[in-house]
Formats: sequence, C-alpha cells, structure tokens
Amino acid sequence: MYFLKIVIYFMILGVLSFIGGRLWANTSVNCEAFPFRSFAFEKEGKIYKKLGIAKWQSHVPDMSRVFKKIMPPKKIESRPEAEKLRTMIKETCVAEMTHWVLIILGAGYIFIWPGIGGMICFLLSFFVNLVFVIIQRYNRPRLVHVLERKMALKPKEFKERSNAECAF
Repeated sequence: MYFLKIVIYFMILGVLSFIGGRLWANTSVNCEAFPFRSFAFEKEGKIYKKLGIAKWQSHVPDMSRVFKKIMPPKKIESRPEAEKLRTMIKETCVAEMTHWVLIILGAGYIFIWPGIGGMICFLLSFFVNLVFVIIQRYNRPRLVHVLERKMALKPKEFKERSNAECAF
C-alpha cells in the first residue's frame, strides 16, 4: 500500500511541478540574482566538467522533447538570436527551481512510507533531481557568456554594416 501512495505522490508532484514551471516561465525571472548566479566555487560552471557532464547531459530525459509545443527546444543553432538565448537562460532558471522544489517536496516520501522504503524513495528523488540542477548550473553560465559576446559584437557589427552601406 505504501508503494501505491508513493507512486500517486510522485505523479502528483510531477504534474504540479510541470504546470508550476510553465506558469513561472511566463513571469519575470532575474537570472543574475541568487540563487541562479554562479557561486565562486562553481567557476562559471567549469567545476561540473570534472563530473563529465558534457558526455552525459544529452542522455538524460528532456521535457522539451516530450512537450515540443509547450516548452522551447533546448538545441540552439550556431548563431542564435539574443532573444533565443535569453529564453534559454530563463528556462535554465525555471528548470533549476523546479528541481529544487522537487528535492524539497521529495521529503514527503519519508512521511508517506515510514522507514527504509521512504528513505530510499527520497534519496532517489534527491539524486535524480540534483542531476538536473547540475545540468542547469553548468549550461546557464555558458549561455550567458554566448549572450554577452553576442551583445558585445552588436555595436561593432552595426558600425561595420553602417559603414559598408554608406560606402557607396
């Protein structure tokens, strides 16, 4: 009976966190503030390279592949527009917060199934969601860096384009 309650709780958490994340994605999110800003020890996400994240991050489930019409795709073209980058950066914040909430609410497994069963379910939930938090914290600084470079080049590109157009 405990297992059935765990499955129902898991399903409810999944649905509510997905809906909550989609609703939150439509609001203003400050990705440069705590807790989304990189901490010094993360070295702009470089610390996660030691975990081999570049090799395995594409092998974990991605909701944008399941709900293509609801979530923006995670793949970016070689020269993405600034707005696309901003959207992806915001999505990393929403995804990270969603997984932190799932980690916290995962403690409910311990109350639903007292003893070792609930503890195992909580630990599984904790580590699975932590993987997704790490992915967001690895990707966000990289996306921010690309956006910053793109914005730094904008005036130069504009100036070169303007000069070329005025040349004739």
